[in-house]
This record gives sequence, structure tokens and C-alpha cells, in this order.
Amino acid sequence: MSQQQTADDVSIDEIPIDISNTQSGNIDPADVPDEIESITRGLASEQPPTNPLVVLKAARWWYIHGKGGTDPAFQWAIEWARHLATDTPSDVERFDDFLEYLVTVGLADEKRSLRDPKAP
Repeated sequence: MSQQQTADDVSIDEIPIDISNTQSGNIDPADVPDEIESITRGLASEQPPTNPLVVLKAARWWYIHGKGGTDPAFQWAIEWARHLATDTPSDVERFDDFLEYLVTVGLADEKRSLRDPKAP
């Protein structure tokens, strides 16, 4: 392993996992790593990621740092990965909950801005 890891900061890739802040449900937008924020915003966009491994990377982060299995960002990422793997329609209600959650945690001011980056 090329970098030192402490018991509080463990990761299987370059995105750190803060063990002391796991499944707290209290997300500070400043604590969301840039890559995870980018993937998450991509999941909300008109052209979401099509690589399920990328989607699952975001799902893992939201599961660990959000509300666990009930975290809306985690649930939507898993739903989107399922859609990619099976080519079945995705759950529109879950998507709407996901957008609302991103506004609630402060990653966006309104749902519309997540769907259309040019929206005011």
C-alpha cells in the first residue's frame, strides 16, 4: 500500500471513508468528495453515467456516509445500476426522492437545477 491509513480513514480506492462519520445521515456538502459529487450530479442529469461500476462507487459512498440503506442517493444509485444491468425501467418516485434529497443536503438549490444545469 502506497499511503498510510489510520483507523478513522479507510478506503479501497482514492476516496477516503471517514469511519467516525459513518451512517450519520448528516451530510455537509463540503465533505462530499469532488468525484462523488460529480457522479451524483450526473445521476440527476439528463445524461446519467452508463458505467455501473462508476454508479456503484457513488452508491457505496452515500451508503457509508449517508443514511445507510435508506439514503435516497444510495437507493437511486442502486436503482440506476439495476436499470443499467437489466435494461428495465427505473422507479420514477425513487428518482424524485433522490432529487429532493440532494436539495435537502445542499448539493443544489432546487430540483430543476439538477436536471438542467443552465437553469437559474
